[in-house]
Amino acid sequence: MPTEIKIPSLGESITGGIIAAWHIEDGAFVKKDQIIYELETDKITSEGLAEASGTIELKASEGDEVEIGQIVASIDESAVEPETEQKSVDLKPASKDAGQAGAESEPAPTIAETAQKPTAAHNARPSQQPVKQEGRTTRKRMSPLRQKISERLVNVQQETAMLTTFNEVDLSSIKALRADYQEPFQEKHGIKLGFMSFFVKAVVRALQQNTAINAFIDGSEIVENHYYDIGIAVSTEKGLIVPVVRNCEKLNLAEIEKEIKAYADKARSGKIALEDLQGGVFTITNGGVFGSMLSTPILNPPQSAILGMHTIQDRPVAIEGKVEIRPMMYLALSYDHRIVDGREAVTFLIKVKEALENPVRLLLEV
Repeated sequence: MPTEIKIPSLGESITGGIIAAWHIEDGAFVKKDQIIYELETDKITSEGLAEASGTIELKASEGDEVEIGQIVASIDESAVEPETEQKSVDLKPASKDAGQAGAESEPAPTIAETAQKPTAAHNARPSQQPVKQEGRTTRKRMSPLRQKISERLVNVQQETAMLTTFNEVDLSSIKALRADYQEPFQEKHGIKLGFMSFFVKAVVRALQQNTAINAFIDGSEIVENHYYDIGIAVSTEKGLIVPVVRNCEKLNLAEIEKEIKAYADKARSGKIALEDLQGGVFTITNGGVFGSMLSTPILNPPQSAILGMHTIQDRPVAIEGKVEIRPMMYLALSYDHRIVDGREAVTFLIKVKEALENPVRLLLEV
């Protein structure tokens, strides 16, 4: 009896998705645990594995919407893997036919090898599939992730009382610290010292001093968090996702940088897991990597606040009565006014600013 390949459960909140790509062809021989398809949901992209070795029969096409538990393929385990045909190599002295013989001696790829190398057609995503051309416009289906992002953004605007407060921070001290210790830091820890780890530590310090920010509304109750799992917004080809760095209050700068890099690599390669995106208490987003000077970040529910970083610009500022050129960044804190008062939001942002402008005190925890 053929082995059925079903869409596995990926979490309570995921009910289905779209077959984004098949990595094998119908009728090909597959090996157990070989990656055979890519499933795109409204939260993550996951890969499906062959549960047995044999000849596969596809029961769904790329771009099809499928539900959890649906059969998308079957594998005939009675099939025998095709043998690789190899021609013997002629070791005799070269002759006038040597070029032709050499060309013929190269082994042809096996069916299994061919199946493991996706073709251009099988690499296509739903957004890359044929779309409707209507005069001067093009119409194509939104991906599940983009639909979910759209839905959440509208819900935030309708269900929260979102406001944004602004400030600016002088990053001279952090830039000097990075310049002085970048090389030994990288030699010891194997990763560059970036800006984000300082911002994470500054946010944790401010959350510890302003508990109202580290809380959210659940019905008619306010739930206070006593942990510090910080979400870091990551831009991918399919949209914005927010993996969560756990227990940031216990991590040093190197550990935070490694966690962020690992999550960013997983997100951009489509390897992010659902549990990587759950449980954050606060989010940091950095529009500065795209050159944004100022913006109003949108809340990541059910969280009550989000910090927006922006591009660093050398600007003239007044320092003790003198004009100096300093590397300045605008900070934006969007917050839910239903639970966070303006005084608390402004105080929180000032605490973040103070921690970033005096990183030594931040690292010494004084």
